[in-house]
Amino acid sequence: MDYALILFILLLITGGLWGYDYLYARKRRAPDANPPWWMEWGGGFFPVILLVFALRSFVVEPFRIPSGSMLPTLLVGDFIAVNKWVYGLRLPLLNTEIVPMGRPQRGDVIVFRYPVDPRIDYIKRVVGLPGDEVIYADKRLIINGERVPMQTAGEWLHPDELRTTPEFSEKLGETLHSVLIEPSMPSYIPRHLAFPYEGNCTYTSDGVRCKVPEGHYFVMGDNRDDSSDSRIWGFVPEDHVIGKAFFIWFNLGDLKRVGSFH
Repeated sequence: MDYALILFILLLITGGLWGYDYLYARKRRAPDANPPWWMEWGGGFFPVILLVFALRSFVVEPFRIPSGSMLPTLLVGDFIAVNKWVYGLRLPLLNTEIVPMGRPQRGDVIVFRYPVDPRIDYIKRVVGLPGDEVIYADKRLIINGERVPMQTAGEWLHPDELRTTPEFSEKLGETLHSVLIEPSMPSYIPRHLAFPYEGNCTYTSDGVRCKVPEGHYFVMGDNRDDSSDSRIWGFVPEDHVIGKAFFIWFNLGDLKRVGSFH
């Protein structure tokens, strides 16, 4: 569901009622007469909807984690806040940049419109920046010829499941974070979709090597063997980026989850 579009429609309706009442209707009513209920309610909601629309479009937007592709960093059911202005202010609905600011950095967790179907929002970690050469082979990440530092961090117990997965600590840029890697899973990519700049990638029995095109990003899930990401459907265009995820503000099953994350 496109909540931004719904909010925009509600904003137009309530704003129209408020403007009609303020500029025209109230001048024609008797001083002691009340406006019709539909005008009073519609116009009364206008400031609230305007504030919500502005905050959601330009400042921060809430999202809910629907899958386990970002385990162990983010759990299914985490409600997260996404910073909308850190990468530049964009027009609502059109997503056209109007005030350029920062750009995603290696290690950032970003929310973006899924390139295969822009109606769907995805969340992944930025691994490759424009111009980078990214290699993911034999379960190890190599960027521009340098192996990304990674250390063993024990076993991670899956919530509500009687199984564990090896956990590792990985450092991308200045960001130290955890990843899950299942040794029994194959390193190669069994299949991938056709995508723009597909020729920039080479698939082998060991994994994949990609040259990130300008204006695009290579993203991956922290749950490396259970994530549909750039290895499968390609690069994220810059104009698809929605914002940077930075805070867990609610989880119904575990209130201790509330707080910032890497």
